[in-house]
Amino acid sequence: MLKEISIKDFAIIDQLAVNFATGMTVLTGETGAGKSIIIDAVGLLAGGRGSQHFIRTGANKTVLQGLFQVPRDGIAEQKLDEFGIDHSDDNVILQRELYRNGRNICRVNGMLVNTTTLKQIGETLVDIYGQNEHQALMQSDQHLNLLDEFIGKRLQPTLTDYQANFRTYQQLQQQLRNQSQNEKARAQRFDMLQYQVNEIEKADLTPGEEEELLRERDRLNNFQTISNSLNQSLADIEGDENISPLDMIGESMGAIEAVERLGDEFKQIAENVKGAYYMLQDATGEITNQLDSLEFDQGRLDEVEARLNTIFELKRKYGDSIDQILAYYNQISAELADMQAEDQSGNDLEARLKTTRATLNDLGEKLRKIRHQGAKELTQAIHHQLADLYMDKTEFEVRFNSLPAGQFNSRGIETAEFYLRTNPGEAMLPLNKIASGGELSRIMLALKTIFSKVQGVTSIIFDEVDTGVSGRVAQAIADKIHGISLKSQALCITHLPQVAAMADHQDYISKHVDQHGRTETSIEPITGQKRVNELARMLAGTTVTKLTLEHAQELLKLADKAKQAAQT
Repeated sequence: MLKEISIKDFAIIDQLAVNFATGMTVLTGETGAGKSIIIDAVGLLAGGRGSQHFIRTGANKTVLQGLFQVPRDGIAEQKLDEFGIDHSDDNVILQRELYRNGRNICRVNGMLVNTTTLKQIGETLVDIYGQNEHQALMQSDQHLNLLDEFIGKRLQPTLTDYQANFRTYQQLQQQLRNQSQNEKARAQRFDMLQYQVNEIEKADLTPGEEEELLRERDRLNNFQTISNSLNQSLADIEGDENISPLDMIGESMGAIEAVERLGDEFKQIAENVKGAYYMLQDATGEITNQLDSLEFDQGRLDEVEARLNTIFELKRKYGDSIDQILAYYNQISAELADMQAEDQSGNDLEARLKTTRATLNDLGEKLRKIRHQGAKELTQAIHHQLADLYMDKTEFEVRFNSLPAGQFNSRGIETAEFYLRTNPGEAMLPLNKIASGGELSRIMLALKTIFSKVQGVTSIIFDEVDTGVSGRVAQAIADKIHGISLKSQALCITHLPQVAAMADHQDYISKHVDQHGRTETSIEPITGQKRVNELARMLAGTTVTKLTLEHAQELLKLADKAKQAAQT
């Protein structure tokens, strides 16, 4: 249910916060006071189409927030779980901001969502029904879904089984289409992938190989420079026949050892000289070893150059490094394997498709039988509702249309549409062709009364659905809306005192011009004498008399009796 809505800078509303309770609440007030604007705000909050025209003149943006309470294990909770939105406290906060620059920010419990997600969640929380509202009841392609919701558990297992097979059927069809589409291009792709896989496999690349080859090539290309440098370094260390730098450092080490015991500073010098002597000895050994192993191999240089050229060619085709080439190899190997698997499985695709098609036919026939029986039950229920609304001559019918043989859709092998005949002797017409406002209001209310029990929406808003009716029909509509409110929260904008009197709560909406010359809307819950006065105004118009007040009080008393009777 909708517990609270906060509206800021929306149309003529500067700032407004409204709390709502369970049961039936009516919004009344003078024409143009802003009643429908509040409903527009709820619709926008629930994912309706946004427009800059909604933003109050002079404001940069409009901000809407709504607090909803959702029942456990309901359709709203399922949808929140589907989108991974936390709802641990059973409350859902929808927020929407519209900016003049076109920005549109939507949040659900603080989580940013797009308008599509907001709408999918909003549809499970609130259903706005106006005389010209084109929702599921007026959309013929939704009638089969509504019939299925009415039938409920009797249909669901078969429908679930059918839809699982239908998904398999679509996948098999797609696989066959993929195989048959442009076989020449597919064959060319297969040959190219096979060539590339073989070329990369033949190269037998190793990660890090290129770097090692480059280092080896540098050593081979610089053989003479390395040899000269090592020989010169060794000669400088060993010196000539008369004196060796290494021997001189050795003599220096012996000299300083004679005084190292005389102080820490001499000991440190001795250790440093010793270290230099032994390190130079080690360096001499390493240089000698390198010179002994140093060898120029022109054949090996040619091999390295050839291998680097192979890697260069592969990099030019398949990637900027060996790692990228190997990654590409893994990718095309997988694609090639898939194509080979498709070739191997192609022979049995037709057989599997034939089996699945037969299964769909059988399940479709089961769905057909269940739905036709459910359609009879729905027809009886709607006729009962229409009789309560003084339309006992109206006929309702669910018409089915079978799909062409061998064709299926996601819900079965036929479609359904609701038809009506409002007067004897007239033709049955599709529901969306009904023209009379008063008749349409009652027909839609009858349908809404039935479907509100199975759709699971916790808040239903009726926006002047009583237009074009009066007298006993108005009272019948009031009774129906109150009946709906026993299972779902019902919010209603009305100009009929009979409907207002049946409400559990009544809010009065008014507008005034502030000190700056701006029009503002305000809302006030009314009870007691204020409610009597408002009902009297709705009855009499501008002049309220004592008799009108008495009539208003009588309406409230009769409404209380009717509500008590409905609850027993």
